[in-house]
Amino acid sequence: MSEAQDPGRVRYARHIALPQVGERGQQRLAHSSALLIGLGGLGATAALYLGNGGLGHLVINDYDRVDASNLPRQILYTPKNVGEFKTHAAAESLRYWNPDLRVSVLNRRLADDELDDAVQACDIVLDCSDNFPTRLRINAACARHATPLVSGAAIRFEGQLALFAHDGGGPCYQCLYTEADENLDDCAGQGILAPVAGAIGCMMATEAIKRLLGLPSELLGRLWVYDGLAGSARSIAIRPRPDCPVCGR
Repeated sequence: MSEAQDPGRVRYARHIALPQVGERGQQRLAHSSALLIGLGGLGATAALYLGNGGLGHLVINDYDRVDASNLPRQILYTPKNVGEFKTHAAAESLRYWNPDLRVSVLNRRLADDELDDAVQACDIVLDCSDNFPTRLRINAACARHATPLVSGAAIRFEGQLALFAHDGGGPCYQCLYTEADENLDDCAGQGILAPVAGAIGCMMATEAIKRLLGLPSELLGRLWVYDGLAGSARSIAIRPRPDCPVCGR
């Protein structure tokens, strides 16, 4: 079949032109799966780029409904989606943008055994959730099943991102925090600039695709911190904690 007759080659031509991707890499993406938890500003952006980028199967998990205050930063939704479950609205939008994408919906808070099953069934996990206990549960499940984890967060003008391989020896997300850090800020109370959420969501999709393609990442085991107000970014090495309850000795 010629390139003009192959819609896939035309659609992903700019990916295929990259030496690090090529046709083989694009096919690898088409046979890959990702679990994305949290369809807020980060998750909506990451889901759109993963789906449009040629991922084969995207599993989305959330149990909130679309609110009008979500619309500036959660780009999967339109005003007509206000009041709908985010998973249902997101699935409809993702399938519209890429009919070849397989989308599975988990419209509930996942119990521990359900979370384990979902994590184990996918090639990578993107944690776009907005609360500390959920992030710890996701990290622990990924560590149990040796599933790579892309973790992101954003608030005010600031964002952060990290990639954890979970292939033994740490570090992991738990290494960053202790029990004293559980009362973290949320964007509902502190505010967030919409493009900052989008920037972190784009970076999360980039890191996930790189990992699925087997490409190296400078963010593996590091915390990337973005300051949108200053227009600066820095990367910090995450030290494995020997006393970490997830990956420590």
